[in-house]
Amino acid sequence: MRLWRQTLDLLRRSPRPIPDRLWAHTLRRWPFLAEGRSAAEIAHLRELAGHFLRQKQFHGAHGLVVSDEMACAIAAQACLPLLHFGPARKALRWYGDFVMIVVQPGEAVAQREVTDEAGVVHRYREVLAGEAMERGPVMLSWADIEASSALGERGYSVVIHEFVHKIDMHDGQADGLPPLPPGFLGSRGVRQARAAWLAVLEPVYEDFREKVIRHERFGAAEPWLDPYGAQSLTEFLPVACEAYFTRRARFGAEVPALLALFDRFFQRPSIM
Repeated sequence: MRLWRQTLDLLRRSPRPIPDRLWAHTLRRWPFLAEGRSAAEIAHLRELAGHFLRQKQFHGAHGLVVSDEMACAIAAQACLPLLHFGPARKALRWYGDFVMIVVQPGEAVAQREVTDEAGVVHRYREVLAGEAMERGPVMLSWADIEASSALGERGYSVVIHEFVHKIDMHDGQADGLPPLPPGFLGSRGVRQARAAWLAVLEPVYEDFREKVIRHERFGAAEPWLDPYGAQSLTEFLPVACEAYFTRRARFGAEVPALLALFDRFFQRPSIM
């Protein structure tokens, strides 16, 4: 009980503001954080990131030293999806199931094992730029985070990708269907809200998947969104959200139906 009270006291304290120079460096290095956002929104993002930094622990793998600049970059991008979810204490509940963020110098190799319907066990290695574990830590590749500053035109952010997975997992499963608020899209009840979400998302996903197949097999034009999203609806949601948060105008031109859907879910004001 004493440890629990100490933890509550820690979370209630106001975090130290992110230093001006460090915040300015972060916005300059990852310009999508501030692009198209008001001064009030940027200030709130800074506040959210400050609370995030106080609540989370960073561990550098393979001898990597996680600097203030690295931690701030991760915090700001992780908090971007929460920008319109209210005060920090309320918004950060979405990330309340874990504390540790493991930062790898580069991509990580994970050993996988799956059993098929015939009972045959298949073992393979998967190269990862990031991974969000249910009720567990988030792993990120710093090399890929750095690359996102140069790949902004492609709508890429491994941090946003993994933290959208965390949002999706908030109801206990990663399925491309995050917990939806009551009355979402005029729905009555959870089942109707989920049906309304899928009615918009699934057709866009199927169309995107078809475009990826045509590109890979027949040399058709490459889709703008990362082809990795064609694996499943579970991966399509974070891939689409990467583009939504980093290249909003292009995203709206490519998939206007998802722009409206995400605006509703992420509670973006209609007039900016």
